[in-house]
Amino acid sequence: MRFWDSSAIVPLLVREPSSARSEALLREDPFVLAWWAAEVECTSALARLERDQSLSRKAAVIAYQRLSAFRDAWNEVQPTAALKETAMRLLRVHVLRAADALQLAAAIRAAQGQPATLGFVCFDERLAAAARKEGFEIVGL
Repeated sequence: MRFWDSSAIVPLLVREPSSARSEALLREDPFVLAWWAAEVECTSALARLERDQSLSRKAAVIAYQRLSAFRDAWNEVQPTAALKETAMRLLRVHVLRAADALQLAAAIRAAQGQPATLGFVCFDERLAAAARKEGFEIVGL
């Protein structure tokens, strides 16, 4: 079982340099944990690619369909007050954006406070560095 950051989910939806790595990691362990707002983050990334015309309308529709199917298959870490408190602590300790702090807080909650017990799939170097410092094994980079 691994926690998947949106930076590792998007390459499963559209062709990116890290797509082959994400696909291989998913084949190794198809049990996916994701943050409650990962779908929103992935939608944001897809919309940005579409706006930048890096993704055609047809490819975007397919990517959104893939996201919906993938979301139905993953297990979500739900938002809680404790998770919000953890995210705020992470923002004071690490150089993170709010969404990344929430992702990392969700992973900490999923690991029941024992990060070494859960792999963290991530292609975002800043988030990966913070997750490493929190005790996660980074899978992906």
